[in-house]
Order: sequence, then C-alpha cells, then structure tokens
Amino acid sequence: MRYEGMVYRPPSEAYSLIIQVTIGCAHNKCTFCGMYKDKQFRIRPLDEVLADLDSARSYYRHVDRIFLADGDALVLPTEHLQRILEKIRELFPECRRVGIYATPGDILRKTPDELTVLRDLGLTIFYVGGESGSAEILRRIKKGVSPEQLIEAVRKIEELDIAASVTFISGLGGQELWQEHATETGRMISRMEPSYVGLLTLMLEPGTELYADIQAGRFQLLTPLMVVEETGLLVENIEVKRDCVFRSNHASNYLSLKGTLPGDRAKLLKQIETARGNAALLKDERFRLL
Repeated sequence: MRYEGMVYRPPSEAYSLIIQVTIGCAHNKCTFCGMYKDKQFRIRPLDEVLADLDSARSYYRHVDRIFLADGDALVLPTEHLQRILEKIRELFPECRRVGIYATPGDILRKTPDELTVLRDLGLTIFYVGGESGSAEILRRIKKGVSPEQLIEAVRKIEELDIAASVTFISGLGGQELWQEHATETGRMISRMEPSYVGLLTLMLEPGTELYADIQAGRFQLLTPLMVVEETGLLVENIEVKRDCVFRSNHASNYLSLKGTLPGDRAKLLKQIETARGNAALLKDERFRLL
C-alpha cells in the first residue's frame, strides 16, 4: 500500500480501506480549504492502484467498505473507475459499499448510463462539498460552482439511486452574511433532498486565503452562540419530503445534533433553542478539531 501526503476521508469512512486513485484536488482553489495545497493534482496510474488493491487483499481479512481518495476522484474517466471497481469486486466480494468524493462538475459531466454502470459495480455513495446555498458565498470562497449546479448534480445521482452525502459549513458567511447563508442553505437542501447532510463549523488553517482575511479584519467569525442561531435558521428553512439524515456532530461543531428530517425537525429545533439559553452546553473552543 502506498500513500502520498496527508490523506483525507469523510468521518463516516473512518473504518474504510482508503485507496488513493488521484493525488490532490483538481480545483484546489477554495479559500477556506488547506487540505491539498501541498499537492500537485494528478491521476495515479491504473496499474499502481490495482497493485495497491492486491496488497490490501493480502493484508486485510475482511473489508466492509472502501473509499476512493483524494479530493475529487470522480474526475477519473468512467472506464478507469470501472476497472478499479471490477478489481474491488473480484478481490473483496464482502465489500458492501464503495464511496468517493465528487464535485458537481464531475457528476454533471458523466451520463446517467455511466453513473449507473458505476453504481451497479458498487459505487453507491458520493460525498459532495456543498459548503453554502448562497450564490454570493460560493463566489467569495471560489467554489467554482453555482447553487443550481449543486442542486442539479445531487438530484441527478439521487434519482439514479446513488446516495449523496452533502457537507455544509456553519459560519462560512461570517457575520456579514450569516442569515443569507442559513436561509439559502436550508432552501438548497430542500430542493436537493440528499440522503445525508453533514454540517461542519468553520475552522481555518494558516495559509488559506480566508485565514488571511480574518487576520486582516476582512472577515468576522461568528461567536459560538451566533453559530447556534445560524443553525436554527438553517433547520427552520429545510423542508424535505423524503428522509434526509442530518448530522452536526463533527469534531468542529459547538453543538452536536443528529436526526432524520423531516420527522426530527421539531426535536432538533428544541435542542437548538435549549442551547441558545445555556452556553455551557456548547463545546469549549479548546476541544474543537478539523
């Protein structure tokens, strides 16, 4: 098994076998993200990836899940991914799920037939960085995608029975745009109707553009209680008609929330309201992690 640089994966893939099929992120321009700044994007040779799978099979007796890294591995040509998935099926018949990071552009470029082939070979969950439902915030963070493209991409894969796990970031609009961020993100989720929503809270590493904006006073972070207020407004604006698993229990979050919408909406709002009146329920800043 060979890994290059720091390897990232979604929290739900903590116990998965991770295979790097790309190195870095093809976009790599988001102002808040420092994950792949030390990597030059490239696609790993197919023979190296297949060799890593062979190596993993000789080492692990049972592999329940596999995650294909790095940042937007769905950028690979469909035939390339197909060969990897066929190898996984051959070597790991016990594997129940393969997951991958996917940008909206990658999803929209692939035809429904291509995505169906990948799904039938076991690639059944795509992790999408939504970040915000606000067009202005997406522009400011240099996401390179519009709200409509995000919504279209998620709906496209969900209609093909591929689960979308979409991540949004509390506080990403700062004090200037917190209400727009909350309202538009809730509305985006309502239109997407993804299988899963993960809510992180903004934390920044030195060297990112947004960190420099904070140091220069151009961006004002939300206080913990403002983050709670923003989360409440976001949940109030989510109106999905089918089950959507909602999680705000990442290490970066001040307040841990989990439920399934729409059924748990009232419960989540009650928890948020309780936290508004009792700051002791919020995680201390010292214990927050990326």
